[in-house]
Amino acid sequence: MQEFRADQDVVREGDRPIQCCLILEGFACRYKLTEKGKRQIFAFHTPGDIPDLQSLHLKTMDHSLGTLTPCKIAFIQHEHLRELFRQHPRLAEVFWRDTLIDAAIFREWMLGIGRRSARTRLAHLLCELFMRLKVIGLAGSNSIPLPLSQAEMGDALGLSTVHINRTLQELRGEDLVAWDGGILTILNWEGLMQAGEFDTTYLHLQDCAAA
Repeated sequence: MQEFRADQDVVREGDRPIQCCLILEGFACRYKLTEKGKRQIFAFHTPGDIPDLQSLHLKTMDHSLGTLTPCKIAFIQHEHLRELFRQHPRLAEVFWRDTLIDAAIFREWMLGIGRRSARTRLAHLLCELFMRLKVIGLAGSNSIPLPLSQAEMGDALGLSTVHINRTLQELRGEDLVAWDGGILTILNWEGLMQAGEFDTTYLHLQDCAAA
């Protein structure tokens, strides 16, 4: 196990890792930078996630994995994972399912960035994060820890910090959410789902429970 500061790279684009990482505590993200240094975040990762499983089969990282908050991360050697999968094929199926769900989330994010309004994008992301943290036991009855900056949300949604702030104020003004001190409180779940056009199908939560 290794501890990382906030805003620290765990794996960089171009690296050839020999291990996968398991997030034990904290929030991380996968991202790429443009030539001018602008960041696009592709995914937020929370405790229990193994964000770089693809490095088992794709030798060179084509994006980076970095922390958003202080994190505790465990590392699992590729050779140990391969041996585990050989001995326990059912576990290999579980990990494969995880990568497929990860791809489903990518597709949903692509739809959001390409076709949804800023209000819908932000509402959808807040719904997703609430459901994902609820599944791993990090949600209260109507609140979750959300220690992300508006700039980080903007990098995920393809929006400026100013646009994120304006859109968040809109959701607050509609009494859908409150976001204060790193805690997101959902004031009207049905209203937020409607604002975000949110449907849990792509998260495959029942499949995860069955696994």
